[in-house]
Amino acid sequence: MNDPQRQDAAPLEAGIRLGPFELRLARDEADVRAVQRLRYSVFYEEMKATPIGTMEAEKRDFDAFDDICDHLLVTDSKRSGGDAVVGTYRLLRRSVARQHGRFYTQDEYDIANLLAVEGELVELGRSCVDMNYRAGAVVQALLRGLGAYVIQHDIRLMFGCASLHGTDPDELALPLSYLHHHLRAPEHLRARALESRYIEMNRLPTEAVDAKAGAASLPPLIKGYARAGCRFGDGAVVDEQFNTTDVCVVLDITAADDKYRARYSRDDEDDAAEGLEGA
Repeated sequence: MNDPQRQDAAPLEAGIRLGPFELRLARDEADVRAVQRLRYSVFYEEMKATPIGTMEAEKRDFDAFDDICDHLLVTDSKRSGGDAVVGTYRLLRRSVARQHGRFYTQDEYDIANLLAVEGELVELGRSCVDMNYRAGAVVQALLRGLGAYVIQHDIRLMFGCASLHGTDPDELALPLSYLHHHLRAPEHLRARALESRYIEMNRLPTEAVDAKAGAASLPPLIKGYARAGCRFGDGAVVDEQFNTTDVCVVLDITAADDKYRARYSRDDEDDAAEGLEGA
């Protein structure tokens, strides 16, 4: 995977310039707070999640994982201060999670089979983009950032929870059934929702799920993951706080190497708008 000639293989700590945008990891507490404010704007003000504790007063989305994760971010040079952050991903590597006991995903899924994979793993979470920046460059920058991070840390497997908006599984029967019938992860990489939270994804019979309609019903983030070769776990989980229904996504980097490189390294903006949005 390592290729020192690639620009985006440079350490993300130094930053990668992409026109008016800079792609890098958070460097200090001010960066993290700016990321948290963006997340609050997208998840709570736009997507109507329910704030807890002091979140509403502080206008920040935060939890205990923020202190141990890497925060990938994109800033716009045309904005100043904390308002400059227009896109973000939260990243937690196995080598870091081991020191702190668990991954965020384990609140919803049994990931024992993923943890059995040798090599470095990274959990993706808290992805969001400012509503005014979802039409191309920022989305593509974040995807390139993931590719750079994978190379920098020799990542073997990426996984995490992705969300469909809403908490009524019956209203989400088509996308859930499509993921179940067409995009299930192989058994050895198939995380399963915890029994206490398990929601059946197989809500429509195979013959009732038109592949084209099913793919079209996916939210942009999940559609982008599917195009990159990601596959999905067994069972969904309703997250009442975030007003979402979550699915577990996994990408085996070594098995999907060529497709991964094409998706996460190119400068093609045609697919970029499909890649991410607040989720």
